[in-house]
This record gives sequence, structure tokens and C-alpha cells, in this order.
Amino acid sequence: MPFRLFITLATLCLCGTAGARTVDAASYGYPLTNPFIATIATTPAPLQPAGLPEDKHIDQDDYELNLRPERGFTLPDNFWAVKRLKYRIARQHQAAPLVFLIAGTGSNYANGTMEFLKKVFYKDGYHVVQLSSPTSYDFMAGASRFATPGFSQEDARDLYNVMKAVREQQPDLPVTDFYLAGYSLGGLDAAFVSRLDETEQDFNFRRVLMLNPPVNLFTSISNLDKLVQTAVDGVTDTQTFYDRIFTKLATYFSSRGHIQIDAAMLYDFQQSPQGLSDEELAMLIGTVFRFAAADIVFTSDLINKRGQIVEPDAVIGEGTSLTPYLRSSLLCNFDCYINRQLLPFWRKRTGGTDLSQLIREVSLYGLEDYLRASPKIAVMTNADDLILGRGDLGFLRRTLGDRLTVYPHGGHCGNLNYRVNVADMLEFFRG
Repeated sequence: MPFRLFITLATLCLCGTAGARTVDAASYGYPLTNPFIATIATTPAPLQPAGLPEDKHIDQDDYELNLRPERGFTLPDNFWAVKRLKYRIARQHQAAPLVFLIAGTGSNYANGTMEFLKKVFYKDGYHVVQLSSPTSYDFMAGASRFATPGFSQEDARDLYNVMKAVREQQPDLPVTDFYLAGYSLGGLDAAFVSRLDETEQDFNFRRVLMLNPPVNLFTSISNLDKLVQTAVDGVTDTQTFYDRIFTKLATYFSSRGHIQIDAAMLYDFQQSPQGLSDEELAMLIGTVFRFAAADIVFTSDLINKRGQIVEPDAVIGEGTSLTPYLRSSLLCNFDCYINRQLLPFWRKRTGGTDLSQLIREVSLYGLEDYLRASPKIAVMTNADDLILGRGDLGFLRRTLGDRLTVYPHGGHCGNLNYRVNVADMLEFFRG
């Protein structure tokens, strides 16, 4: 079964050490050893850090940046909400260090993981700026110069321009030092932004933290695409996968007498007779990323008028149904996007020709010398992370040494809100 292959490959990479910190499974205490359950349910509430501030106790506001004014004329009217890029900032009431947070694949600045990390760093005394992923449709529309995410160097330049614009828009914010963190694809983005800053030196980041980043971007994409192809027992022509999931959820909620969806509910659901199988969990995770890919495929094609999803002369108004475009976009996975949109763009931009060269350039392998030489950069990841492949952990061990922390389990970002992980994040930032 494909999902078992991912776990095996990630585990095989544990051989060979170079000073990395490998957390002992027996002492770690994170209860979800199934990577699929961990990825979906994250950390049970009692094991999350205590005392995080509520929103009403945080001095925060959302702002807009008009970085691509031409999009106000070229994008359809129903894109009005994203023609300007929004970001969120939480302020301390005195001079303090500032941390920029970069969201993961397809996510905007205000999703649940970003809100959690905001509270963690805000409580510890940081100003916090939350930024959408370059792969989110709001960033593509409101900030990206080329709206073709995945070319990491250009994504980093777009993020860097956003960060500088935030500073210009917040001239009265007293900042002592700058920090940078990102999770999932946002972690990889953070590394490329950090290298760019070595030349530009607008921020001189003191610490840069990558949380569960992809190492080889193409491997991670392939792993996620394969999850959608997992064979699920009991799914027939008359009972689709989603029908099956909804039926299980309906039965579970009926037995409880109420509907409540949160991490605790998901954990309890998995202990019930209706709990999902590993195959169903794998496909559910893969489906989430497939929708993220569809957003990228559609938005990139629309903005650049490539004609692969939306006819270049199509008139899209507020009443236009986007369902046909969504259906076409869902048929084009991450691999399809790379070959049909990203690779041709990269070839035209750089003169490169070989797909393997593109893959290396946009992955952490392309930053090997910089990562090895920069003591301010660290990675925290999991041995069973679904997006890692053969050799990825070995590469991180050789390259980062004791700046790599490997937790025994947690899936993909499932343990980010575990109190042990949070304590490690804060300890690294404190230096």
C-alpha cells in the first residue's frame, strides 16, 4: 500500500548521525503514533501549552498592501477581496523582537496553525507578523509578480518585498531584532528568504526556524499526490469515498447527540467504531492537498492567461459559476502543474531545460552550502513526516548537524502544537 511506503522510507533515513538531536520515543510523550491521525487531529488539548492568550487580549489588526495595482484592472470582479494582500500583525506594548511567520501550502495568513504560532510567540514577547503562503490564491493575486509559485527564489523575492512593505507601513513599531519561521512549504520559503537577506541585509534575521519543511520539493509533491490514489476498501461505484466518510461522521455525531468538530473530537472519533482506516485517512489528507493544487492551477492560469484552464478571452463576472474551472483544475495535480506551468515558466525565466535541475534549485538541496554554513538556521521535523522521502533526513543530518531536531512521530505538522515542540521552538529563538 502506498502510504506504508512513505513511513518506511522516512524511517530508513534514521541511519547515520551528524550531531542531530533525535528525540527518544519513550520519553517524548506525544500520544499519536499513527502519522495520518497525527496530521489530521494534531495534539489533544490537554497536551498543548497552557496559558496562551485569547484574541481579545492580543493587540492585533489586519492590514492591506497594494503591491500589484495592475491586478485591480486585470483580475475578474469576484477577486475583489484579494486584489490587495492582507496580513496580520500582533504588537507588544514596548520595543520587542519581531517574528515573521510564513504559512504552509495553499494557506493564508489567518489559518489555525498560524493563529496558534502567533499566540505562542506573542506570549513570549514578540511582535508577530503573519504572512500567507506564496501558493495561496490571495498572495498570488495580491503580491506575486509572476503568480507561478514553486520557483523558490522568486517566491522568496516576493515574500521579501512583502516584508519590506510591512516595515514601511508600520514605521512606529519599535523592533529590536528580526526572526523568521515557517511551517511545511513555508519552512522551505523561510530558508530561501534568509539566503536572500544575506545579500540584501534589510532584516539580518537572528534566527530562522523551519518546521516540517519539504527537503526535495518534487518528492513531497509526489508523496501527497499518491495519497489521493490510495485504494480504500468498501468504496464502490455507488458509494464514493466522501459518502463513506460522511456516513461515518453522521453515525458518530448521532451517537453523541451533538455536532462539534475540533482536535479533541477527531481524536475521540478515531477511538470509536466509526474511526477511519489508514487508507481513508491517507486519502483524506491527499484530497486536502489536491484542492490546494487546484487553487494554484486555476489562479496561476487565470492571472497569466495561459489558456489551460480559463480561456484567455473568457469574461468572468461576479455571477459566473467557477464550478467548471474547479473541475478542470482538480484534474491537474501538483505534478501536472509543475510540468504544464512551472517548468515552462522556469525555462523562460532562467534558460534552464532539465526538470531535475529545476527540482534541485527549488529544494533545500539547492541551499546545501548555505544551510551548512549558517548557524542561525534550524529545522524541526518528524521521522514519520509524510512529505519526506528516501535520503531527506540523512541530508538534513549531514547539513545541519545539531541544528536539526527529529521527533519520533507526529506526521506532517501534527505535533506543532505539542507543548514539548513549542518549548523547543522558543528555546531556539532565545538562542
